[in-house]
Amino acid sequence: MSDSHTTLRSMHDLGLAAWFGGSLMGAFGVNGAAARVGDSTQRLPVASAGWSKWTPVNAAAIGAHLAGAVGELVTESPRMAAQKGVGRASTVKTALTVSALAVTGYSRLLGMRLAKAGGPPVQGATEPNQQTPSDVASYQRQLKLLQWTIPALTGALIVVTAYMGEQQKPGQVLRGMLGRANGMMHAPRTMAKGMGLMHMSKAMGRNARRMAAMQAVRRQMTMSGR
Repeated sequence: MSDSHTTLRSMHDLGLAAWFGGSLMGAFGVNGAAARVGDSTQRLPVASAGWSKWTPVNAAAIGAHLAGAVGELVTESPRMAAQKGVGRASTVKTALTVSALAVTGYSRLLGMRLAKAGGPPVQGATEPNQQTPSDVASYQRQLKLLQWTIPALTGALIVVTAYMGEQQKPGQVLRGMLGRANGMMHAPRTMAKGMGLMHMSKAMGRNARRMAAMQAVRRQMTMSGR
């Protein structure tokens, strides 16, 4: 493995680890600690301050992860084309990454709206109480779900990354390349069979038309003989 590949993989893995760990710690730690503040009007500002401190670090981690992911995608493109299963895993990983980015961005937008709300009385960072304004309560209910969605998606990314790491073992690479080659060898046969069936169907159609024409001539001759 080259030094550049090691750097890309390190950026990818460290960035993803911080993204996953920070979101999980925030849901348990920051939001959980804010809910224990005695003054209900200070719970939301405390949580907002904690998340605001983490946001630049999280953005840097996500940026490092994306840079590493794109770099790995470029360097691994030949293996993706040659080894069976790598392309499918890469598609799943891309879908998870896009979903995690979308949820993270929307969660931050909701967090900024809550920060601008000031200090309304709340039960917790993501739990309203009876005195919470309706718009703030709506933002909190959305965040209550999204705070667990982010670590779920990034955790799934870690699992897919581990699976793709297993695909890089020599035995898996050889097996995948043989599987891809076998599939490419069977493709012309399948096409040939399909073309053969098409020609057979056309020939049967022509024969049926000829037989129908001959029967029509025979009927005409029979009627003329009468």
